[in-house]
Amino acid sequence: MGRRIVVVGGGIAGLAAAHRLVEHGHAGSPLEVVLLEASERLGGSLGTERSGGFLIETGADSFITEKPWALALCERIGVPVTGTREGERRTYVVRGGRVEPLPEGFLLLAPTDAGTMARSSLFSWRGKLRMALDLVLPRRADGGDESVADFVRRRLGREALERAAQPLLGGIYTADAERLSLAATMPRFRDIEHRHRSLILGLRAEARGRASSGSGARYALFAAPADGMGALVESLARRLPEGVVRLRAPVAGLARTGEGWTMRAGGEPIIADALVLAAPAYATAALLEPVDATLAAWLRGIEYASSATVTLAYRSADAASLRGFGFVVPAVERSPLLACTFASRKFAGRAPEGHELVRAFVGGALRPDLPTRTTPA
Repeated sequence: MGRRIVVVGGGIAGLAAAHRLVEHGHAGSPLEVVLLEASERLGGSLGTERSGGFLIETGADSFITEKPWALALCERIGVPVTGTREGERRTYVVRGGRVEPLPEGFLLLAPTDAGTMARSSLFSWRGKLRMALDLVLPRRADGGDESVADFVRRRLGREALERAAQPLLGGIYTADAERLSLAATMPRFRDIEHRHRSLILGLRAEARGRASSGSGARYALFAAPADGMGALVESLARRLPEGVVRLRAPVAGLARTGEGWTMRAGGEPIIADALVLAAPAYATAALLEPVDATLAAWLRGIEYASSATVTLAYRSADAASLRGFGFVVPAVERSPLLACTFASRKFAGRAPEGHELVRAFVGGALRPDLPTRTTPA
């Protein structure tokens, strides 16, 4: 007899888990997979809408190539992927109400090019000299975790955090860098410090190693399905056998029965040999409360930050000043904006010829009130 595994949650994590389980079943392990999704659609916050030749993302518009799993999944299931456009692959940062270019070679948390840093108008000379101290500072003695903010301040100083790391990570995670785990979000930088001591020297060494081996990245830091993030959701859904997905099936009454589980989904009883819980932490906490109150409390302690996006379309002639892929806004600027992505400059196929697509972000952990406001900030 085969084992029944129930996946709770039809977002990208649940879909990927269900697909992988089905693959194991095809490889010889007798499995019956059931995916339960409370809403009427799959994908969670991911989705792509098409209107008038524009490709509009309802959630994330890309993934980070330094975390290889999303790219590997796209390749395994045959979803075409596009990297960011060639040309001016630049991000800008707001300072004093003006946009200033992030120095070439600044990789999320740390600089790599002394020349461009010296010429940058984004940082003061005191800030630049403090960043240069990374070249001589010792590595951290223990291998424990720390917040991203603590890590950047320790290695590069306050200005590097406020003017670069915080707004760049805020644009990716909409989170507070003071509460963002380095090990969970940017483990590469912790590893670089451990292996090379200096972030700057370590990033340079990695770049030289890639150049000498001829194994340079096929994509830049960000990549996306050519037809939008919704294409990944749709492709995974198509690959699941008929009967695996059950929509409008919220789970309740989870209980342990011997070595298995019982629950109700959409009012119907379900029996499972094993569970994969891929719902948001707060939803999973409510589900697990009768089974394991301690685990439920831990899950309930995981904080979420919401953001809202506003997507705008322009004729190219009316948006001639757009440069690079967009800009981020440091929290010290006290602006309602988190960031603005020039989507049609970032990825091909996002706008028809002669038009531009711009996506603005508000909210996040530092301004949680903004996504639900009905009046201007």
